[in-house]
Amino acid sequence: MSQHFVVAIDQGTTSTRCIVFDHHGRLVSVAQREQQYHYPRPGHVEQDATEIWRNVDRVMPQALQDAGIRPEQVAALGITNQRETVVVWDRNTGVPVRRAIVWQDMRAQELVAELERAPGADAVAERCGLALRSYFSAPRLRWILDNTRGLRERAERGEVLFGTMDSWLIWNLTGGPSGGLHLTDVTNASRTMLMSLHTLQWDDDLLSFFGIPRQMLPEIRPSNAGFGSTRRVVPGIRIAAALGDQHAALVGQTCFDPGDAKCTYGTGSFLMMNTGATPRHSSHGLLTTVGYQLAGEATVYALEAPMAVTGSLVQWIRDGLGLISSAAEIETLARTVDDNGGCYIVPAFAGLFAPYWRSDARGVIAGLTGYITKGHIARAVLEATGWQTRAAVDAVNADADASITSLKVDGGMTTDHLLMQFVADVLDRPVLRPNVAETVSLGAAYAAGLAVGYWPDLEALRRNWRCAAQWSPQMDAGYREAEYGNWQRAVEMTFGWSFQPAGRV
Repeated sequence: MSQHFVVAIDQGTTSTRCIVFDHHGRLVSVAQREQQYHYPRPGHVEQDATEIWRNVDRVMPQALQDAGIRPEQVAALGITNQRETVVVWDRNTGVPVRRAIVWQDMRAQELVAELERAPGADAVAERCGLALRSYFSAPRLRWILDNTRGLRERAERGEVLFGTMDSWLIWNLTGGPSGGLHLTDVTNASRTMLMSLHTLQWDDDLLSFFGIPRQMLPEIRPSNAGFGSTRRVVPGIRIAAALGDQHAALVGQTCFDPGDAKCTYGTGSFLMMNTGATPRHSSHGLLTTVGYQLAGEATVYALEAPMAVTGSLVQWIRDGLGLISSAAEIETLARTVDDNGGCYIVPAFAGLFAPYWRSDARGVIAGLTGYITKGHIARAVLEATGWQTRAAVDAVNADADASITSLKVDGGMTTDHLLMQFVADVLDRPVLRPNVAETVSLGAAYAAGLAVGYWPDLEALRRNWRCAAQWSPQMDAGYREAEYGNWQRAVEMTFGWSFQPAGRV
């Protein structure tokens, strides 16, 4: 009998990958293609959804070929994706009406300010678990409808479809214009501001508040309830799961019990804590979201703290300032000094996300003196991620019944030992990295495999988890709190900056 595998498509912000996993959760092969960003105006961030679909068409066959397996050896396919990014496309042709508007985009800020004054604004967070922010999908979708001639009328007639990246890929994989399925899962739907956190269905009051025609929305399903089978790219493979990337990481890190927490360090970083079967509304700047919903099981909710700029700060130091030639060099440069020299960086490039939620914030480098070298700046870059994590964990601990006792971490930045040690130091808690680094993709594979019986239960997935590295806190408590106070002073300096750059007189 031939061996079977589970495949995950990981459609991230910077690249699209296809990864093959075996029964032990080990990576067998990976194929990857990067996609281009477009910045048509300050604060606008776009991607070409057609380019992303072409990348899937290339990486999926390549991953199977590299693994040396046939399509019939694939037990199931799971999809995970960048969340909140908005795609609108023509139902009959499959052509997007415009570029996808990425989750980092800020163009809907003025619209959000108007909506905050509208009747019913106070009830939005209670219904969907999310504060009224331009970060989420609904304001961007409304912006597209308001700023594309004739689009609202077409949407009301059912001629155009809306989706996050999971829906876009599922529709294309299952046939596209020739009968593609228009579906999403509860985790991605929970990030739109249009789904009731309690019924897990599109909410009529939210649709009315944002002015979104129901006809353009996908059907919501549990995270591994089944999403059809592929008819394109590699036909005949069952699409058994779909989850937003951070929810997939929660599954991949086997955070199945209330109080379990993980943080994924990538372009941005996202801390998420399992809060069990009841949604917990935050009073400390966190998001209440669906963690995941496995078919036939109770919905698991989570508190989340998104941090917009972490890995992308390292990229900026590399590409924008030219202080390093590769991201890996940041740790080497930071180790040339013993501390930050009194320099603090707050990377509010797109405002500050959780727990501050200040769209008027802009980045600062504080504490500069003639003593500061590029080594100090490199260290301040890494410390910025650590301090953002500290603020997020403090907020989670204030909102939850129990404090986070240890933090599971994943993502590209976790290869930086100096950073991970700093995170453990400022949290005063152990930090654990699993043996399998591709936790987001693994979570999508796990959910898909559970759906088809490839793995029997959650306990089998727990047994797959292995610790590859652990960092324990070493920092003096007095020094830690003094440095955190300095960071918080720097954060306050970011507030109140104008969104639009001043023009020349």
